Amino acid sequence: MDYKSRIRTIPNYPSKGIMFRDVSTLMADARTFSAAIEALCAPFDHFDISKVAGIDARGFILGGAMATRLKAGFLPLRKPGKLPARTWRETYDLEYGSDELHMHVDGVEAGERVLLVDDLIATGGTAEAGVKLLRRGRADIVAAVFLVELPDLGGTRKIRSMGVEVNALVAFDGH
Repeated sequence: MDYKSRIRTIPNYPSKGIMFRDVSTLMADARTFSAAIEALCAPFDHFDISKVAGIDARGFILGGAMATRLKAGFLPLRKPGKLPARTWRETYDLEYGSDELHMHVDGVEAGERVLLVDDLIATGGTAEAGVKLLRRGRADIVAAVFLVELPDLGGTRKIRSMGVEVNALVAFDGH
């Protein structure tokens, strides 16, 4: 299936020079979305995944669907102020600013096999924060999974250098 053609590109958003890869167009097509979830999950069918950790916000959409498909629990990694119980936090840099990611301190148990999921990996800052949070909880991170990879921005190399495998459905050159 040609997933790439189902992803809309919006030039100069959110700032000049950025080519925003809008995966909502892929998700809006039921057949393509279902096939994408299947393709993202299939490599992990025999890994006995305990939880899928989805990064706020599009990672929630993918992660929830993947967790259901893999018969795993879902763990939200959220922006500040969104989780009601005690959390750990990690600050990270974006291409155009900085932010924080939070996880409930009881979100994972030591040794649980977890997939980290988001819609896109660019510079890898958000995914790096997710890896750090999951490691604080002593999770066994099986892989980080994305619909879209922007290899020119180095995020995949960053996450692999942390000892985490990265899988992406499609790659776009440039920003």
